[in-house]
Amino acid sequence: MNIKRAKQEIKDTIEAYLEKDLYGAYKIPEIRQRPVLLMGPPGIGKTQIMEQIARECGIALVSYTITHHTRQSAVGLPFIRQKSYGGQEYSVTEYTMSEIIASVYEKMEQTGLREGILFIDEINCVSETLAPTMLQFLQCKTFGNQKVPEGWTIVAAGNPPEYNRSVREFDVVTLDRIREIQVEEDYQVWKEYAYEAQVHPAILSYLELRREYFYRIETTVDGKMFATARGWEDLSELLKVYEALGKKVDREVVRQYIRHWKIAKDFANYVELYRKYKEDYGLEQILGGHYSKNTLEKLCYAPFDERLSVVGMLLGRLNELFRGYVEADRYVTLLHTYLKGFIEDGDLKGAVQRAAQEYERLRREERLDKAGGYICRRVNDTLEAYRFRAAKDHLDKQGTEEMVRAAFQEEVKRREAAAEEAGQALSCAFDFLEDAFGDSQEMVAFVAELNTGYYSVRYLKENDCSKYYMYNKKLLFDERREEVLGQLDEVEAALNTGIKEC
Repeated sequence: MNIKRAKQEIKDTIEAYLEKDLYGAYKIPEIRQRPVLLMGPPGIGKTQIMEQIARECGIALVSYTITHHTRQSAVGLPFIRQKSYGGQEYSVTEYTMSEIIASVYEKMEQTGLREGILFIDEINCVSETLAPTMLQFLQCKTFGNQKVPEGWTIVAAGNPPEYNRSVREFDVVTLDRIREIQVEEDYQVWKEYAYEAQVHPAILSYLELRREYFYRIETTVDGKMFATARGWEDLSELLKVYEALGKKVDREVVRQYIRHWKIAKDFANYVELYRKYKEDYGLEQILGGHYSKNTLEKLCYAPFDERLSVVGMLLGRLNELFRGYVEADRYVTLLHTYLKGFIEDGDLKGAVQRAAQEYERLRREERLDKAGGYICRRVNDTLEAYRFRAAKDHLDKQGTEEMVRAAFQEEVKRREAAAEEAGQALSCAFDFLEDAFGDSQEMVAFVAELNTGYYSVRYLKENDCSKYYMYNKKLLFDERREEVLGQLDEVEAALNTGIKEC
């Protein structure tokens, strides 16, 4: 299955494992709560989805790469203790608490969360001395003589033997005690995530043209050559910062992330073309509604790869605008929540404290992603600014309320301006594509990507765009038509088969 389905499977598993009866006991006894084992190629997001799952389920996460551990750190160190058995004194070997189990208890103290996920990566690549410990861990949920605390779900991940020479196979006894999920790379699923993660549009545009290069691992005389989802995302972060610093990425830099010389060279050449397209076609001018007949003519006679690249270029900039609106909406909505409390009780200082406490709680429980943390801090800063202004101007309760209402309306206007800017740019993009391609496959690709993008979907859900709905309706109609025609072909083939048999 793909990583998206695997994520949902694990979320469903955790929800089932943490379900309790009327007396507070887990409905599925702990002994029947099988560890989950994710098996799949490296770099497809197995580790990353664990952070998302923990955040979305509101539980803690402790993550370890077991290959970094020795038997002593996993099991604990031995020490001698005197014990009495049948009236006789004996020296008995015991073990200190495992570093891994200790980390679980530390996480509970740190976050205040009593339930969570203990994630062990590369579990089938352990050393000879640690292998029995890992089998015991999966079978009995213990490290040495220390048990994983109740309410913690064990999830492990490993790579198939074709990707790692140090892989060890599990025996039947172990496999009969775990839930194994086989995960495969899937470009379409990754693309949905890539839009949300703001992967550089040049990478998305390139992979749309070269899907076979999204994930590739080859063994050659010179060793392993590979390109992975992790590599593309890490390269994306570098690309964005390099652009901001005015630096260029060449094939040598690309190859440090995409460890396949042919793909690295091809993408480095594409990045140069992508920059050229942005300059030649004038991205900002197009989205501002300004373009010439020469631009349309040039695009009309351009190769298909170039036309799709321009579509990708437009989508990249539009997604930045959609994201700006979505984040502005989240900010205004959260700000309104705290201001509503202030209007009800008239205590602005209390609203500031509540916002700060809530942010601290979410941060401590690791419930915030990067964007969520930024929005919370921004809301806190805004509320603090309101409080400072009220104190500075010596405003009474009524004056403070009027000031806050006026200031909040300015924030609402900025959100509306972000929505309008994105809407106008989208309309201009449709106008340009209509003039350049008409009702063509480039337009279909454009609309299909709008239906895929994380931020575009959220923007279009709350804001009207007549041309989007028109083309989207036609696209859905065409898909349904193809489906019906396919069904008719199947019926006809079945009838023909029946006639021949008669």
